[in-house]
Amino acid sequence: MKFQGTDAYIATDDLTIAVNAAVTLERPLLVKGEPGTGKTELAKQVSRSLGLRLIEWNVKSTTRAQQGLYEYDAVSRLRDSQLGEDRVHDVSNYIKKGKLWEAFEADEKVVLLIDEIDKADIEFPNDLLQELDKMEFFVYETGETIQARQRPVVIITSNNEKELPDAFLRRCFFHYIQFPDMETLKAIVEVHHPGIKQNLLTTALTQFFEIRDQQGLKKKPSTSEVLDWLKLLLAEDMDAEDLKADGASALPKLHGALLKNEQDVHLFERLAFMARGQR
Repeated sequence: MKFQGTDAYIATDDLTIAVNAAVTLERPLLVKGEPGTGKTELAKQVSRSLGLRLIEWNVKSTTRAQQGLYEYDAVSRLRDSQLGEDRVHDVSNYIKKGKLWEAFEADEKVVLLIDEIDKADIEFPNDLLQELDKMEFFVYETGETIQARQRPVVIITSNNEKELPDAFLRRCFFHYIQFPDMETLKAIVEVHHPGIKQNLLTTALTQFFEIRDQQGLKKKPSTSEVLDWLKLLLAEDMDAEDLKADGASALPKLHGALLKNEQDVHLFERLAFMARGQR
């Protein structure tokens, strides 16, 4: 069971090594990187490449670790008991299985994605230590222990919004997805926009990297944003000549796909103003 990337996902050598190492060690793979660098997509492509079902747990700021195991609806049980419902005698009727439970009880091996774990409370990762380590948990309401029938491939993503606990990090295999260089990004673009003209691609990516390298930029555009930008350029039937700066503005054509806040737009407007003043 080896991951080699797919025809829809360009995986660098160090990334494939990380995925396969985590699978071999049976450890969760913790993937960090800038937003938009393909962390979530990686789990989907690992699932596709290995022929395994994907179970996604999308973490939010309000998500609790217990929700990944199960939730007990005591309120509904109390209401049913007051109404004299027969189902009240079976507590399992009031237990909602979480994504970990779903992954653990699967007869086949699956890929479990815990997406954007750093969005949740700082205690969230620590609350999952035992379950991810031993691949089991106890259901107090029914007195049963749920054990993984097949140890899932666990992929955990983080945007580095907050530090994760050391005890949690020790249990993971870690990989940071570096932002792709020019050649890798060209290969990624070719997957999404096959047959794109090379002079347009080179000119656009040169502009893109110049934007990313600009000092003072609040939010650097990501891989997903350059793909959106190129899609717009192709839809507008633009060529390399159309992308050349006209001197009136330092902003690239259709810059709304790349620059996502007013501070960065104003930064490039000031640069254009300063450039005109020096002529």
